[in-house]
Amino acid sequence: MNDSVFIHTQDQLKQLARDVLHFAQEKGASDAAVEFSEGSGLSVSVRKGKIETIEQNKDKGMGVTVYIGQKRGNASTSDFSEKALRATVDAAYNIARFTAEDDCAGLPEAELLEMYPVDLRLCYPWTVSTEEAVALALRCEAAAFAVDPRITNSEGAGVHAQQSHFVTANSRGFCGGYPYSRHTMSIAPIAGKGARMQRDDWYSSVRDARRMAEPEAIGRYAAERALARLNARKLDTRTCPVLFEAPLAAGLLGTFVQAVSGGALYRKSTFLLDSLGQQVFPSHIQILEDPHQIGAIGSAPFDEEGVRTHKREVVKDGVVQGYFLSCYSARKLGMKTTGNAGGSHNLKLNSSLTRADDDFEAMLRKMGTGLLVTELMGQGTNYVTGDYSRGASGYWVENGVIAYPVEEITIAGNMKQMFQHIVAIGADVLDRGSKHTGSILIENMVVAGN
Repeated sequence: MNDSVFIHTQDQLKQLARDVLHFAQEKGASDAAVEFSEGSGLSVSVRKGKIETIEQNKDKGMGVTVYIGQKRGNASTSDFSEKALRATVDAAYNIARFTAEDDCAGLPEAELLEMYPVDLRLCYPWTVSTEEAVALALRCEAAAFAVDPRITNSEGAGVHAQQSHFVTANSRGFCGGYPYSRHTMSIAPIAGKGARMQRDDWYSSVRDARRMAEPEAIGRYAAERALARLNARKLDTRTCPVLFEAPLAAGLLGTFVQAVSGGALYRKSTFLLDSLGQQVFPSHIQILEDPHQIGAIGSAPFDEEGVRTHKREVVKDGVVQGYFLSCYSARKLGMKTTGNAGGSHNLKLNSSLTRADDDFEAMLRKMGTGLLVTELMGQGTNYVTGDYSRGASGYWVENGVIAYPVEEITIAGNMKQMFQHIVAIGADVLDRGSKHTGSILIENMVVAGN
């Protein structure tokens, strides 16, 4: 990776980090941790063939945590001058002086730190010009309009390129960082007119722009999705199987992560309290975390605290094998950190029942008759009780074939029962984030309509 895309090199950021740790030591801190970051990017959006916005960003920042025993203070700045860095350390130190002691506060133990991180090749700078980015967005939107005259409007198409790097260090000898990138192209076309208009969207998000879907393919598919939603109907209230399309299925996986994360567990504010070693999913379900996948969105050689990450089974045969813990939450629970300060890394939800040919159409056939959900509205998950209720739209499926689009419905259940009643996982995995799963078929849920 060539540092020339950034103002500062990795070596320069590491030296700044060492300087800040020295300033904290001079001030009298017993421990300290610091992070420097820098990034640049370009975002453009177009709508109906005209440029809407062009934004360029160049940002940088430093955050420092200072410990006085088990009291801590935090401060940050965007000024990398020595005077500003010293002032920021002083501010953090003064905050720590007046905070209460916390017996779980503190840096990771030295043996947990990743002193020799591997290069996971996470940065692919995209030197796209403003003119080129606008041209790509226009191609994407034009392709959507060309699909059918019923595509009458657009919420716009956009192209976003971002590359950043960081260095984090602490007073126990850890100093590491790396560059990373993420580039996105998106479109949201509108079909129909008046009160019967429907919208949908699609996007491609990658680290390496060479792997991004073609703008015409993104535009066409988004248009087809919007057109398919025209003449949507309501449903009578019923109980039926529900198939969550792959992009929404990743959200269900995210709900599980949040429910077994340290903060929710030590606060006792989760429906999966004390779930370690418990059967939460059917025996055909596995969840794997693989932080060291080359070039993947969710990869990281170490977490936000510098703790080394590792591949592990989070769920085996439906039984929870591990939580998602930082050092602080692990101490609160009397456990060890799992290297998940900052979140999960490349989670994969698998089923031993899934076959290679279990594509989207096969999943519809497995459901038979029921509801395919393609959009969810609202924040309807109660993490304390597990109760789940979301506004939804999608398609009614009969005998494994989509019959008609539906809207203005609500799907409801309880997450514990929903996890237990996962019947199948599709092979239609969509790789564009840190959570990977195909469509998820749940045996039965309440669908509230007319």
